[in-house]
Amino acid sequence: MRAVGYFRETESRSLAEQSESFLEFCKSNGFEAAATFLDPGSRPEARGFRQMLEFVRLQSPQGFLLVAVSDLMSLGSGPTEAVRRYFQLASLGVPIISLNDEADLATDLLRIWSRNRSNGSVGERVKAAMRQKAVRGEVLGRPPYGYRVGMRRRLVIVPIEGSVVRYIFRLYLKDGLGIRRIARRLNDEQFRTRKGGLWSMVTVRDILRNRAYVGTYSRFGVRVPASHSAIIGQEDFQRVQERLDQRRPVSEGRRMSPFLLSGITYCGYCGNKMIGVTRKQRWQRRSDGMTRTAQYRYYQCESRTNRSLCDYHTRRAHELEEEVRRGLKPGGSRTTKTAGNGALAVGEAEAQIRRLRDKAKRLDKRLEEYLESAVSGRMNQEKLRSLGLNLASEQLQLEERLMESHKLAELQASEAERRRQHDNVLRRLGEDWGTLAFGERRDLIRTVLDRVVVKDDRIEMVLKP
Repeated sequence: MRAVGYFRETESRSLAEQSESFLEFCKSNGFEAAATFLDPGSRPEARGFRQMLEFVRLQSPQGFLLVAVSDLMSLGSGPTEAVRRYFQLASLGVPIISLNDEADLATDLLRIWSRNRSNGSVGERVKAAMRQKAVRGEVLGRPPYGYRVGMRRRLVIVPIEGSVVRYIFRLYLKDGLGIRRIARRLNDEQFRTRKGGLWSMVTVRDILRNRAYVGTYSRFGVRVPASHSAIIGQEDFQRVQERLDQRRPVSEGRRMSPFLLSGITYCGYCGNKMIGVTRKQRWQRRSDGMTRTAQYRYYQCESRTNRSLCDYHTRRAHELEEEVRRGLKPGGSRTTKTAGNGALAVGEAEAQIRRLRDKAKRLDKRLEEYLESAVSGRMNQEKLRSLGLNLASEQLQLEERLMESHKLAELQASEAERRRQHDNVLRRLGEDWGTLAFGERRDLIRTVLDRVVVKDDRIEMVLKP
C-alpha cells in the first residue's frame, strides 16, 4: 500500500522532524511513501494541502492509498479548520491515520475536537447566553414561515401563512404530490413566500423538514418541545419525514461529476440559470433479457427544475460544451463582447470574494453545529459522518470558486495584462482543449466567458470585457 504524508510546521515540531517520522512509519509498516506535502508556518493559502487533495483525487481510483498526518489538529490552524479538512480528505474515499498513535482518526474525531475547541472566549460566552434564551423558548433570529414573534418572544401563528403550511403538508401527505409539483401548485395559485418571491423545491422542502411546525423550538443545539402552538400534528409530521427519507436515502459514497459550464449558462427564455442534471436509466432488452444501464447528462433551466416554471428547455451536456468550444475559436460567430471597464470588473471580483468568504464562514458554523450535536449525543457518529462528507463536498467547491475569484481579481488588476491573458486563454482553449484537464479547462473558460445564453436552436456567448 502507498502512503501520502501531509504536515504543517508547528512550534513543537519542524517539518523535517514530521517528514522523518512519516518515512519511519512507512518503513516499519511496509508502505511505499508515495508523496509528502508540506505547509510551512501558518500560511492561510495552504498550498500543500490543496496539492495533496489534487494528488489524492488522481491517485485514489487506483486504490491502496492512505493519508498520514501527525494528528487531527495538525490538519489546520484551529479545531474547526482541522475537522473541515479531515472531512474534505475523507470525502475522497481514503483512510486517514495519525502517526502519533497510528489510529484511524474517525474513531477519535469527536473526542479530539471537543478537547481542542475554544473555551471561555467572548464568542462562546455569547453563545452560552443565547442557549439559555433558547432553553426558555425565546425566539432568536428570524421566525420560520407561518409564525411571528409575540409576547415574551414566543412564536405565534400567522393565520394566513399557517394555512399555507397546512396546505403544503396536505398536498404532500394526502394528495401525494412531490416537492417540485407542490412548488408549481403554489406558484400557479399565486401564493408567495414571506418576501413576496416564488416558491422553489428548497423552500418547500425546508418547510416539510422544520420541527417548528409541531411546536418544537430548536436553536443552538437546544430543542424545546411544546414551546409554542403547533400548526401540524406530530403524527402527520412524522409520516412526512418517513416519506422524505424513503424518497431520498442518504448515500455517503455518492460523488457528483461536475459540469463544465455550471454557473455561467442561462436560459434564453426566462433568464434563469441552467443547471447540470445527471439521470441514470435502466432497462431490460427483450431480445436476450439482459439489463442495460445508461447515464445522461444535460443542462436544464433551473426555473423548470426547482419551481416547475418555464418550459422544458434542455441541452445535452457534450453537445452544448462542444458548441461553446467552437464558438471560442477566433471568428466564432456566436460570441459577442460585454460592455464594461476594468475598474468595474475588479470591483465585481472583490465583491464576489467577500460573498464567498461569508458563505465559507456559514459553512464552518454549520459544521460546528453538527459537531456540537454529536458531542452532546443528539446525533450519532454515522449521521455526523454523512453530513460532514456532504458539507465537505460543498466546501471544496466553494474553495475552488474562491481560488478562481482571486485569480480573476489578480488578472483584472492590470488592464493591459488582462487583455493579454484574455487573448492567451482563447488561444489555449482553441489549441489545447482536448489535452487540458477538466479543472484547468473550466478555469480558463470562466476567465474569458461571462455567460452562455441558451435557446433551443442556438446559443449566444458573451465574453468578459
